[in-house]
Amino acid sequence: MGIDFDKALGVHPDALRLRAERTRILAANIANESTPGYQARDIDFASALKRSMADDATGLSLDTDGDAEALYRVPNHASQDGNTVELGSEQAAFSQNSSDFQTSLTFVNMKLRGLAKAINGQ
Repeated sequence: MGIDFDKALGVHPDALRLRAERTRILAANIANESTPGYQARDIDFASALKRSMADDATGLSLDTDGDAEALYRVPNHASQDGNTVELGSEQAAFSQNSSDFQTSLTFVNMKLRGLAKAINGQ
């Protein structure tokens, strides 16, 4: 009898993959804050996670390499050079995403520790 890690870890591995992809996109936004015409992008995390869970149920895999889920962000204050990056908003989103990533990582670690205890018979 083997352990099915997909069932044991739940949604957290997919959440970690999506959070990592979102971190990359938000970092690109921050790096291009002064690039004229750059369009800020972001991921709708909830819908991307639902889509990922549905794909896993049908046997498909999560593909975040192509930025297919990244949407353009609408700025609160338009700039004259066409850049839609608002540094404060991007930094806040990046910080929140980092915190959420750490939370999901903590859940994965707790589940793995629980599985190790079960294997050892504790």
